[in-house]
Amino acid sequence: MISSTPKPRYAIYFVPGAETELYRFGAAVLGYDCYTGQACAVMDGADVPSWTEFVREPRQYGFHATLKPPFYLAKGADEAALEQAVLDFVADQPAVLVGDLAVRELGSFIALVPKSPRPSLDRLAQACVREFDRFRAPLSKRERARRLAAGLSARQIENLDRWGYPHVFEDFRFHMTLTGSLALPERTHALRFLCDKFEQMPAAKSLSIGQIVISRQNDRSGSFHVMRSAILGQSPYRPYAYSY
Repeated sequence: MISSTPKPRYAIYFVPGAETELYRFGAAVLGYDCYTGQACAVMDGADVPSWTEFVREPRQYGFHATLKPPFYLAKGADEAALEQAVLDFVADQPAVLVGDLAVRELGSFIALVPKSPRPSLDRLAQACVREFDRFRAPLSKRERARRLAAGLSARQIENLDRWGYPHVFEDFRFHMTLTGSLALPERTHALRFLCDKFEQMPAAKSLSIGQIVISRQNDRSGSFHVMRSAILGQSPYRPYAYSY
């Protein structure tokens, strides 16, 4: 008899510390705290019924930036081994000074992005994609077909088949999603609202990445929550704090 028990998915994310102004901003935008796994109040001034629909898709993932996209565990892999691999990985990875963030449109959605390129940030994401790929189960035919239906370049299809996700390496762009896909009038309204709110939070504007997290989704209908945080740069062989 085949078990009907839902399988969890995992992802390696950057999530700001729960106490930071940046995290409080992001959680309030989405109305979800991925540290507690509970809903939280949406930020003041939002029209809650319409805003809830604006953020419905990113809310499921929590406020984050993707480093290793969501995956099911490969056969023979387990959660404890993944957790230990993350702890081993971060020991020799320096923290990354990203610098100033800005609220921007990315296609049809809105996100926080760095104002200036940071090669060290790209290197961290690339290292995460490679290092944790041994824990990733192959894509199902259904998931592959769903990704292909979005319209991908030849390079993105190669990425999908090799790494399980199209937007890695040259196609990676660090971002922290704030809304789902919106039509132009709603997107214009949301962009203005979010820019105004972000301007009121000066401590949130400059980002340093000092940790990564393992985020877990218990089943596909649930939301991701932070399972474990891991501090970057704990190795005694990494005496410096930041790289560029």
